[in-house]
Amino acid sequence: MDLKKIINQKDSAAKYIIDEITRVIKTCEKRDPGSEGEKKSCEYMAEVLKKDCGCEDVKVEGYEVAPRAFYGWIYFTVTFAILGAILFPFAPIISIPLLIAGFAIVLIQFGVYKKLLDPIFPKKTSHNVTAIKKCSGETKRRIVFNGHPDATWEWPVNYALGGVGFEGHAIIVIGAALFYLVLSIICVAKNGITFGMPDTSDPLVKAGLWGLLTLPFSIGLFFMVNYKRVVDGANDNLSGCYMGIAVLKYLKDAGIELENTEIGVVLTGSEEIGLRGAKAWAEAHKNDFKDVPTFIYSFDTINEPKYLMVNYRDLNGTVKADKDACDLFMEAAKEIGIPCKKGMVPPLGGATDSAGFAQGGFRSAGITGLNHKLERYYHTRLDTYTNMNEAGLANCFAATVKTLEMFDGGAKQ
Repeated sequence: MDLKKIINQKDSAAKYIIDEITRVIKTCEKRDPGSEGEKKSCEYMAEVLKKDCGCEDVKVEGYEVAPRAFYGWIYFTVTFAILGAILFPFAPIISIPLLIAGFAIVLIQFGVYKKLLDPIFPKKTSHNVTAIKKCSGETKRRIVFNGHPDATWEWPVNYALGGVGFEGHAIIVIGAALFYLVLSIICVAKNGITFGMPDTSDPLVKAGLWGLLTLPFSIGLFFMVNYKRVVDGANDNLSGCYMGIAVLKYLKDAGIELENTEIGVVLTGSEEIGLRGAKAWAEAHKNDFKDVPTFIYSFDTINEPKYLMVNYRDLNGTVKADKDACDLFMEAAKEIGIPCKKGMVPPLGGATDSAGFAQGGFRSAGITGLNHKLERYYHTRLDTYTNMNEAGLANCFAATVKTLEMFDGGAKQ
């Protein structure tokens, strides 16, 4: 079906998105993972999907999460790194397992988003929304638009210094830990297992003592997250939630019914603590939506037009997105002259919910609209409804509608 009429309303759609995001932020409480505010925002958007978007089947589903676990690696990894540095001159053989354990914890919990520490942290209930707009005839294909309603706690260093300062801080701490691990291994290989007062004339010991100058940076990492301040999360990621909602609303307002393409909107909570909502949804629906070709598009932080990107790899570059889904969005954007880059979520770049769906066996792609070299608004109090980009939202909306049009026509299935 030709959806040019909807595509041409991209500027109006962008204004609608910002107005709705403003309403959610003003009327719902703070939306940290597993919070009452996250639940209220899910319930509100579920009502919008039912009343304004024509979704016949709308469900809000709860699941258990451990909100503080995702960043829990900080307490273990940083403590082990500090102890490893301090103990190196006296007992390098002890520093080695401490530092290795620290690296293993951060890689498992934060690097690949596994639930290593979740069992030992307090639990809460987070929520997902699943909304389906049936087609008028036989369902031959399905497209799902996804965003996450939760917002994160502030990253103080990024707010104070921006992305360069934030990433530089992390690199210094990682480099220091690697430095002491290498020194410890060399020292044990050279001198064997030793304990006691260090020989300060030994060049290895001297290097280790100079390395203690990095300890303030390691200690500073304990304050990487400020749990007392929850950001508004207008861009990250109410913008992603309302991308799919806006598409359905504008189709309904125009009286357009697709004959053979079912459209879904899935809002997955607790993305900010390791894609917990997407993983829970994929597990709960592992036997659903497999009857016809189904693509899931996860939108995350849609801001500046120049950064609109299809991420062919996700989750710090470790998870492969569905190539057909990625290619389709790229082709759709090109068809209507919307600038869109081919890229990936890089190491230390985090993830979109697309990775959680892909790991659960679904065909998905992550669409982002932010600089992967972190902007100062990212995960800070600057992520407000007054700091959104209409042009970026409009372009992404237009490309999304064109993707739907091409998918409805049978492309890339």
